[in-house]
Amino acid sequence: MNRPATFFHIAERGSDVRREVVGGATTFFTLSYILFVQPAILSSCGMDHGAVTLATCVAGAFATLLMAFLANQPIALAPAMGHNIFFAFTICGAVEAGGYGYPWQSALGAVFVSGSLFVLLSLTGIRTAILDAIPACLRVAIAVGIGLLITLVGLEYAGIVTSAPGTFIGLGDLRSPAVIASLAGTAAALALMGRGVIGALLVGVAVSAATGSFFGLFHLEGIFGFPAIAERAAFRFDILPVFRDITFLPILFVLLFLDLFDTIGTLIGVGESAGLLKDGKLPNAKAALFSDAAGTVAGAVLGTSTVTAYIESAAGVAEGARTGLASVVTAGLFIASLAFYPLVRSVGGGIETAGGVTLYPFIAPPLIVVGSMLLRSIRSLDWDDPTEYLPAFIPMVVIPFSFSITDGIGFGFAAYVLLKTTAGRAREVHAVLYVLVALFLIKLVFLP
Repeated sequence: MNRPATFFHIAERGSDVRREVVGGATTFFTLSYILFVQPAILSSCGMDHGAVTLATCVAGAFATLLMAFLANQPIALAPAMGHNIFFAFTICGAVEAGGYGYPWQSALGAVFVSGSLFVLLSLTGIRTAILDAIPACLRVAIAVGIGLLITLVGLEYAGIVTSAPGTFIGLGDLRSPAVIASLAGTAAALALMGRGVIGALLVGVAVSAATGSFFGLFHLEGIFGFPAIAERAAFRFDILPVFRDITFLPILFVLLFLDLFDTIGTLIGVGESAGLLKDGKLPNAKAALFSDAAGTVAGAVLGTSTVTAYIESAAGVAEGARTGLASVVTAGLFIASLAFYPLVRSVGGGIETAGGVTLYPFIAPPLIVVGSMLLRSIRSLDWDDPTEYLPAFIPMVVIPFSFSITDGIGFGFAAYVLLKTTAGRAREVHAVLYVLVALFLIKLVFLP
């Protein structure tokens, strides 16, 4: 035990091996809902469920180990919520539904290229320039918009909301077994989160499955067993369309943008709660950013969407984790979870309704609740300045209502530039933002 304690400087950070092990395990169980959610979402665009499960666990373990040994931080990484929605419903989504209609291989290629660019940015000072260019109000707005989009997807997966004539969306049949199961799991997760219980989202999944079992919806295929892969996803990424088709420019921007700000926000948030920040900065931040970027590249190679740092790592920090040893524990549990694939498959599998709609009632609760976590930052908006809160309002509503993160960001940027310039405050707009708005307008006019 002395060797890891010395390597990770556990005593210097006021921790011990037991706290690191408990903290690492707590982080894993807090974010383990992604093991059920990620394969379900990506399989909706044609990817093999078992292949995505394998990629999710291995990529998460790889990136988390990099964070442990390069940055010595108690921060776990895994395929990110929001990014997977963008991957499945925007990049691969049907054109008639507002997506680009690309095959998943091309989507993986875009993730690979964006991750590679992030690697370069992590090793230079360019990332600082990008951060300075995007106003804080729009960073908040985009996070809130994505949170609402994730919640909307969860509500649809549950069958709580559905398409309706005239209003386009309305309440589903709240008496249906699938909806009841989802509501039970959501209620359990919310109640436990209100009491500060660790792993509340995972409990919500379990309650939803148990309720579904009562109605005959949940059928356990088994507990132990490794993923059976019908069609591999590893090494299937295709980067040629990314360089050949100009419509990939906004896709690459969104992927890079989301990864950059998700990572920065998580590193600062977790680092602050752990008392690791020095003069407002996280030690070994460059190594932490590199770990995140390398994880995304590895994820694309293995066959999953963008990998990024998880804010749920704060749960492990609350249990005493302060070093990379906690991340080693989390990574080990990622790999160990591969032995429970039949359980993952049972929970994440869809249920065909009489109307031909496929619902995912057992993974809906974490989707519905995770959106709330991204709403918290809205309190930091300057509600006394219309040139700040009005542009922020645009992405908050456009992203969920249009089902397009790309358009939400673009309209938000355009609104910010418009309001600042008409208010005579054009100097507050970074030059980079004018370029981004011009590119967005060109996309609207000339690209599908």
